[in-house]
Amino acid sequence: MVFKQKLFTLLVLVVASAKIATAQDVDLFKSQDEQDKKDKLNSTDYITATFKTTRMVNGQSIENVGEGIMDVKVSHRFGTISQGAYGLWGLDAATMRIGLDYGITNRLMVGVGRTNGGLFDGFAKYRLLRQSTGKVNMPVSVSLAGGTIWRTQKDPSLNHYSDRFNYSGQILIARKFNDFLSLQVVPTIIHYNSVANSTLSNDYYSVGIGGRLRLTKRVNLTAEYYPQFTKREGTTNSFSVGFDIETGGHVFQFHFTNSTGMDDRSFIEETTDKWNSAKGVHFGFNIARVFKIVEPKAVKM
Repeated sequence: MVFKQKLFTLLVLVVASAKIATAQDVDLFKSQDEQDKKDKLNSTDYITATFKTTRMVNGQSIENVGEGIMDVKVSHRFGTISQGAYGLWGLDAATMRIGLDYGITNRLMVGVGRTNGGLFDGFAKYRLLRQSTGKVNMPVSVSLAGGTIWRTQKDPSLNHYSDRFNYSGQILIARKFNDFLSLQVVPTIIHYNSVANSTLSNDYYSVGIGGRLRLTKRVNLTAEYYPQFTKREGTTNSFSVGFDIETGGHVFQFHFTNSTGMDDRSFIEETTDKWNSAKGVHFGFNIARVFKIVEPKAVKM
C-alpha cells in the first residue's frame, strides 16, 4: 500500500513538472519570437537586384556598380532587320559603343563611353535613396544622373567650341515589387548648347518608363519607352524590348529597338525610325563584364 502511494505521488510530480516545463517552453519561445520581431524592426534590409545591370537597354537603370568595381560594356546597334538575308538582317551595318563605368563609392558611380562617328559621352550617377524594409521603410529607390555628350566630328554649323557639347539630367525612381517584377520612371531633360535657329528650344523633356519581368532564374524580359514631351522635328519616341541573360560575371542583353543612338541625347531626342514599319526596327545587344579593381575597406550603404 505504501509503495502504491509513493508511486502515485511520483506520477503526480512528473506530470506537474512536465506541465511547468511546457509552460516555460511556450513562454520562452514566445519571448524569443517577440525578440526576433524587435530585432528585425531595429535593422534595415535593403532591396537588391532591382535590375540585372546598370542599363535598361539604352537608358540608365537604378542600379550602381559597387565601390572599386569596373563595368566594361560593349554595345552594338545594327541596321534594320528589313534588309533581309542580303544585308544579314542588318548585321552588315553597325553602330558601336564601348564604355567603362566605375564605382567610386557604393553610392556614386561614373562612366565614359565612345560611339563610332566621333561621339564621346560621360556621366555620373548618385544613389540618393534605396528601397528598404525594417527600421528604415523606404518604398522606392531614387538616384540622380547627369551626363555630357561631346561631338568631335567636324561640323561647319558649329560656330563655337562649346557648341559641341550637350547635357542630360535625370531622376531615376524605381521599385522592386517582388522577385519577378521591377518598374522605374525617369524624368529627363536634354540641353543643346547649339540649335539650328533661334526658334528652336535648347531644352527638351521626356519621362522614360522601364520594367523587368523575370522569366527564369537567369533570364529577364526588359523594356523601356521614352515619350517626348517636347519633340524635335522629324523625331519619334524611343522604344526597346529584349532579354537580359545573366551568366556569372557577364550580363548579355539582346533586344529590338527603333534607336541606334546609345547616349541620352541621341536615343531620347534624335530617334527617327518607327516601330510601325519593319524598316524602323533594329537588332542590338549589350555585353557587360565586371572586374574588381579595388578591394573596398568596408561595405557602405
